[in-house]
Parts: sequence; structure tokens; C-alpha cells
Amino acid sequence: MSQRIPAKIVEIAAPQHFTPPPKPLSAVTPAVYTKRFSGRFRDLRRLGGALLFLLFFGTLWLQWDGRQAVLWDLPERKFYIFGATFWPQDLILLSALLIIAAFGLFFITVLAGRVWCGYTCPQSVWTWIFMWAEQVTEGDRNQRMKLDKAPPSAAKYLRKGAKHGLWLLVSLATALTFVGYFTPVRPLVADLFTLNLDLESAFWVAFFAAATYANAGWLREQVCIHMCPYSRFQSVMFDKDTLIISYDAARGESRGARRKDAEPRALGLGDCIDCQQCVQVCPTGIDIRDGLQIACIGCAACVDACDSVMDRMGYARGLVRYTSERALEGGRTHLLRPRLVGYAAVLLAMFGAFAWALQARPLIALDVARDRGLFRENAAGEIENVYNLKLINKTQQAQRYRLGLAEDSGYRLQGALDQRLEPGEIRDFAVSVARLELSGSGGPVPLHFRVSAQDGEQVEAASTFVAPRR
Repeated sequence: MSQRIPAKIVEIAAPQHFTPPPKPLSAVTPAVYTKRFSGRFRDLRRLGGALLFLLFFGTLWLQWDGRQAVLWDLPERKFYIFGATFWPQDLILLSALLIIAAFGLFFITVLAGRVWCGYTCPQSVWTWIFMWAEQVTEGDRNQRMKLDKAPPSAAKYLRKGAKHGLWLLVSLATALTFVGYFTPVRPLVADLFTLNLDLESAFWVAFFAAATYANAGWLREQVCIHMCPYSRFQSVMFDKDTLIISYDAARGESRGARRKDAEPRALGLGDCIDCQQCVQVCPTGIDIRDGLQIACIGCAACVDACDSVMDRMGYARGLVRYTSERALEGGRTHLLRPRLVGYAAVLLAMFGAFAWALQARPLIALDVARDRGLFRENAAGEIENVYNLKLINKTQQAQRYRLGLAEDSGYRLQGALDQRLEPGEIRDFAVSVARLELSGSGGPVPLHFRVSAQDGEQVEAASTFVAPRR
């Protein structure tokens, strides 16, 4: 009888993978102390921020035909942008522009993730400026942490005061510039420095200065994580080919410190030396090695920090890099894909429609309101209606207009039919219309007024003519 080998049943536990614990969004997060760093993406971000600053602070100082080139004139209900004037009747164009901007953001998000957040979002740009002021006055990361823990002293108060002074200076400049888009900026600044600022302007300057100071100085990453809706729905727009910042776990694990001349594979280690540099430079304080997160704004600070460490260690760059989920899985990123092509097609169509609407918008506005009186009979025995007209010259040049009726015959228009309006002028005047034929059906009959400009442009406005039933 053969001897059997005894069998033993052993339960093998499933392999354990590291999963970062969820962070409660309602909890108070610790302060984020960012470390100074350098790199190509930092330089690109600075370029984007500088262009945004130049656009924001420089545009409103430009002059056009003796006035501010870009101005929302709320009391006059006009929007000037260089050589064009927009009126409340043109607000549909503003709505269309906002829709186009939203689709543009969708397109950029599907293509390249949250590059808008990391490079050109005003919240991010102003936060970087405030962080720079912090580093100039209080020092780098370790120095700021040490300063915050230090007991009260004159040196501490001096550094803190200098930091807050720079913050308030940037906040005041931002507020003045923003308010300057709604009221002429040159008189606004002059009134501020001569202490003649009116109460309403002073309130809005103080309000936006406080908002800038709070958002960029104190709230910072909390705006991106908790308040901005964009971070919440970004995952719906991402696909496997979207460009994201990611940590290459297959190359980096297992993490661990080692000597520069050590062979990591012989030690059972990956390329990640667990130096925490990617965490210390992150403006939202996350660890990119935990995977894609809501708080990641795509600024690539971690990429610059990791690349500098890889250079010092003599390893290849790209342990943390811009990539896609498909590329991380070993596949090839697809640039042309249905969703991206669809967004691009819709975006181009909307751009085309917006350009056509902008070019075709009438530069004359005519509003017609029939007088409250039903009708009257004039001295010639004709039935007559009175109309109140509002004529608007939307151009930036004086114009002559001729008023008439679209109907060929049967009516006579009386009043000031020739009008000369200055640039942007609104004129109210009354005219009367008499029906020449007394016979015909009574009640309201359609009637169309037509105004013609000296350059040949025409617009029409509809109304009704009321006559008694005979």
C-alpha cells in the first residue's frame, strides 16, 4: 500500500494594495506650507500668469477716441470695447460668449485635464502671487513653519506685517482695477489718492479688496477643493486619454531612501526615494502618489520637483509626469476621439455663429409704442394714430436718419421724419400716421415703421394701426 503525502489546506489572503484613507471634506485641513522650487512648468505657469496680469491690469488704461477703451458704463447702460459699443439689446451676444467659453473649457478639459486651473485661473494665479509675497517676507517652507511656531517677538511681527502689507497692496490694486472696468479708472484712482472717493465706489473697492485678500491669502486651496464646482464635475469629463498628472507606480514602487550610488533593484526598491518633495511643493497639499484627486489643479509643481530629484539621483525623468490613464496601462494615447471631435465641432460652429451675429448686429435701434389713445379724427376727416418712437444711434459717429413706413400706400406719416443723432444718443419723439382711405376693415391693422441711416442700413419696427369699424 503506497504512502500518501499528507495534504494541508492553507488559506492565502488576498494581496494587500495601498489605498489612501479617504479625507473628510468637512474636516479642517492643516495649513499648507509650499516649498520654493524651479522647473520648466513653473516657468510656463509664470508666463501664463504674467500674460493674465498684463491683460487684466493693462487693458483698462488704454484709450480709444478720447475715452477708456474697455468700460462697462452701468449708469448709461453701455459696454465699450475699443471701437464697438454694446447696448442692453446686445446682451444675447454676451450670453452666447459665455456659452462658448463654457464649451471651450469642456474642450480643454477633455484634451488636457485641468490646465486652466493650474496655469491661468485667477484664483491660482493670485494665490501664487500671495505665496511669492510669503516667501519674500517670511522665507522658505521650513522657515515659515518655524516662524509660526515661534513665540511672539518684534521680528515675527515685522515679518508678518510685511507679508500682510504686500497682500493688502496687491488686493487694493486688484480691486481698483476691477472697479475701474465699471467706472472710469483715471478719475477713480485720482479720487482715491485725493480722498474724494464717493461712498459707492469706496464700498466696492473695499469689498473686492477684502475678497481678494481672503481668497488668495487665507482660503487659497480651500476655494479649489470646496467652493469651485469645476473640481466636482471634472471626473465626468475625463476619459482614459485625457492628459493628467500621474505618478508611475510601476516604476516608483517600492519607495524608500537609498544612497545615490546604490542600485535600487538590488535593494528591492523602485525609483521613488520617498523624499516628499512632490508633496511639499503642492499648493493644495496633496500627495500625487495617491492617485488622481479632486484637489489636484494640474499645475505640475510636483512634476518639476520630482524631475529635479531624478536629475540629482541620475534617474530618468518622468516618474511624475503628464500622461494618460491609457498610457499608464501600457497603451497609446488617442488624440482624436469622438467626444473631443464633437466638442471641437460644436465649438467651431458656435464661433462661426457668434462671429456672424456680431458682424450682422444692427447699429440702429428703433422702438415703437402706439399712444394710449385709441384713435382720433384729424381736420381732414382722416383717422389718425399717434406713436411714440425711441431711436438709438449705436455707432460711435454722428448719423442722419430718415423715418418712413414700410407700407407703400394708404397711410401718411407726419412729424420730424429726419433726425440727426450724436454717437450713442437716444432720442424720443412722437409722430402721427393718418389712413388716407376711410373705407376698409376696422380694428387693429399691422403697420411697420422703417428707419434708414445715411450709410444705407435699415431697420424696421412693427406696430398696429387702429381704426373704427364702418
